[in-house]
Amino acid sequence: MTLESLRNQIDALDNQLLDLLNQRMELVRHVGEVKKSSNAIIYRPEREKQILDRLHQQNKGLLTPAAIDAIFLEVFAVSRNLEMPERIAYLGPEGSFTHQAAESRFGAMSEYMVLPTIRSVFESVETGRARFGVVPIENNQEGVVNETIDLLYEKDLLIAAEAQIPVHFTFASQTETLSEITHIYSKDIAFGQCSKFLREYFEGLPAELVPVESTSKAAKLAAQQPKAAAICSHIASKLFGVPVLFDNIEDTDLNRTRFLILAKDFKNQKSGNDKTTIVARLQNTNKPGVLAAFLQEFDARNINLTKIESRPLRDGATFKYWFLIEFEGHANDQPVQDILQRYASDVKCLGSYVRALS
Repeated sequence: MTLESLRNQIDALDNQLLDLLNQRMELVRHVGEVKKSSNAIIYRPEREKQILDRLHQQNKGLLTPAAIDAIFLEVFAVSRNLEMPERIAYLGPEGSFTHQAAESRFGAMSEYMVLPTIRSVFESVETGRARFGVVPIENNQEGVVNETIDLLYEKDLLIAAEAQIPVHFTFASQTETLSEITHIYSKDIAFGQCSKFLREYFEGLPAELVPVESTSKAAKLAAQQPKAAAICSHIASKLFGVPVLFDNIEDTDLNRTRFLILAKDFKNQKSGNDKTTIVARLQNTNKPGVLAAFLQEFDARNINLTKIESRPLRDGATFKYWFLIEFEGHANDQPVQDILQRYASDVKCLGSYVRALS
């Protein structure tokens, strides 16, 4: 079989794929009309998970589950924009890992608002300027993002979904000769997370490490300076057109960041693999055993707690706290309902959503 014949077969399959995708989009358009007439929500993470799970089970070819997810998440994003375009706000700058998380769920074609602070993302969703907001909540190496947790308590928003992405750094430069590089730009924490690479490739070379406010700024500077380089995200190198010399230069491949997708009015149906987040301001927390008794309610119902964070009350009280608690299961599960109803005056449910896999 010749190369030309193989390419002809690929072209024929591409034509079939295009026809099938257009057929899918025609059905999506009808779905959008039905949803619009009933004022239904377009973004349905639990429905997308059902489709991906089915495709994983059906797959008998060379595509990996990750590859299937990447392809179909983009198809879902294009479909949503066809049904009803929705604006997405995320913590900037453009080319950041939050940008990458947003695109992983809403695709490259969505309309995005790049905002300077986590608070501004919350406020854009709260005021309706954006339908969804994407913010970081924790990194498995650095810990939680306190501002996000505090705003979950302060603002009246819900969690529509979560996204968990691996933190991979690329080394990007316009020059391929390492000895010619005079400056390497990145965020200070990224230098620490890529220290092995820097020792192995640049020990004894004249390159100066220059901390900047973001890895996106690093990529922008590297694009402007032919003898400079950036340690940045892959999306930033692509955005600013800086060639990637090395991929995945981080010291460990276990670095993960978790992001929340916020909405003003949102409710997921059960998916079978759900997580629920609540905030609890328990009465008489200074009284011995109050918190323990509350947590034992979960243990007694065999509900697995996955996170508990305490944050100070900022209402003039001295050394009193509220708690952000996450657990496996859906708010509509009867054992969860029992707890929420029993502690109705102390607890606010922020949402149940599909649990992201590690």
